[in-house]
Amino acid sequence: MTMKIDIHTLIGEATAYDKKQQIEAKRPKSWLKSVSAFANGEGGTLIFGISDDDLVVGLENAEQDAELISEAIKTKLDPIPTINLEFQEVEGKKLILLHIASGDETPYYYIGDKQRVAFIRIGNESVVADRIQLRNLVLKGTGKNYDSLAAPYRFDDMSFTKLKSVHFKRLGRSFEDSEFTSWGIIDTQGKLTNAGALIADDSPIRQSRIFCTRWNGLDMTSGLGEALDDAEFEGSVIGQLQDAVAFIKNNSHKKWWKEATYREELPDYPERAVTEVISNAIIHRNYLELGSEIHIDMYDNRMEVYSPGGMMDGSLIQHLDPMNVPSKRRNPLLADFFNRLELMERRGSGMKKIVKEYKHFEKFPGYKAPEFKSNSGEFHVTLWNLNYDEKQFADSEKQFANDSKEFANSEKQFANDSKEFANDTKQFANSEKEFANEKKETAKEVKQRKEFVKAKRAIYKLITSNPKVTTAQIADKLNVSTRQVQKYLKRLIEQNLIVKEGSRINGSWKILDEEYTDFFGRI
Repeated sequence: MTMKIDIHTLIGEATAYDKKQQIEAKRPKSWLKSVSAFANGEGGTLIFGISDDDLVVGLENAEQDAELISEAIKTKLDPIPTINLEFQEVEGKKLILLHIASGDETPYYYIGDKQRVAFIRIGNESVVADRIQLRNLVLKGTGKNYDSLAAPYRFDDMSFTKLKSVHFKRLGRSFEDSEFTSWGIIDTQGKLTNAGALIADDSPIRQSRIFCTRWNGLDMTSGLGEALDDAEFEGSVIGQLQDAVAFIKNNSHKKWWKEATYREELPDYPERAVTEVISNAIIHRNYLELGSEIHIDMYDNRMEVYSPGGMMDGSLIQHLDPMNVPSKRRNPLLADFFNRLELMERRGSGMKKIVKEYKHFEKFPGYKAPEFKSNSGEFHVTLWNLNYDEKQFADSEKQFANDSKEFANSEKQFANDSKEFANDTKQFANSEKEFANEKKETAKEVKQRKEFVKAKRAIYKLITSNPKVTTAQIADKLNVSTRQVQKYLKRLIEQNLIVKEGSRINGSWKILDEEYTDFFGRI
């Protein structure tokens, strides 16, 4: 079968195409690495007879070269990929188009030069697969995904209260025991899968955590002091989604104004876009990368979300149209969980939703479209703060410069008045001491506020898992005294965020905080 292709549209190497000027019979690795990479990925076409500067030079003996290509593939690649050779004549010159199909028996190795290596396609290059990428290829070759593999943990040791409560809230019915198998939480032998371990209340998979930080300024090195807030979330990935979105809301603001008959609100970040970004990070990240977690970094003007694992086919998202990226699911069971719970759609529309959510605000002065960037092992999303005023920030810097100039003049005046100042030294020293005490008290208050916010998140999580959780159990989990827990609980009750129903000993805790409890209803 032949495929008539416009060669000029393919000139210039890309993820799905590569070119060579000639066969290079003595250096077959120079092009066989691309054959290996295409077979290990999404397939592709290698064109012989195109120079490095994209000129059509043709081949002197295309028929003989085709035989050499076939022989090299049969003897230098293991297993042998599915290929199709095609001749085309362009500008009176003969070319060979070598079409390589995406393989099912990955990894496809190049064997030669005392090497046995597998290649993958990253952007417009064919590179040696690293340890993690090779493990992914082995999984692909067995027809399995990470999340469908049996986990090294016992199903009977896990609890799934978060899954069951969200299932009831979203679908209006109880989660049946038979669904543990139909969902893929346990396999047909009754063994817990990795997907099941990730969705369990106290997920034992450590690399599934999410780290959140609200930085002071526009970057981590602004010199404006320590992080304003930070948190680490673990456990069920469903709970992590809820906790991460809550962290972002707690560290965001809403601008509002009155219209004739209603009140208009403009959040820093659209909640639907935030939820999609974090959901996609959880579902599509590479869990084989140990010691690498999802990171959410918030700055004054933007939020950056990093997740381990690049695009499945090795392409670079920054070179693609995010509105037309085909769906490729690294963890299909997790994606199915989120779809069944109606937290997201099954087929890849995440980036479309993120872009469309921001499109609603494109007429506002602070609008910037979301940005996506990836490489072989990372995926980054940047969401811009809709309420950040760059002009106001620039004016603030200008004001700071003016204040510095005024301060310099004041120093001169201060020198002239040094005699009078000396007379007031004692009073100044007392004032300085009083200021230091006030500053110390302010820092203490900030620290206490941060500790309370972190404790509140942990208490919510414990109540969700076990409404009858005791003060002693909370103290043990938070690693604080029972007296400190009692203070936290009293404060939460006074703020009407929680309540204890029933008797003091046998009663159950209930969360009243609508920002927390209504999350799954809002999305």
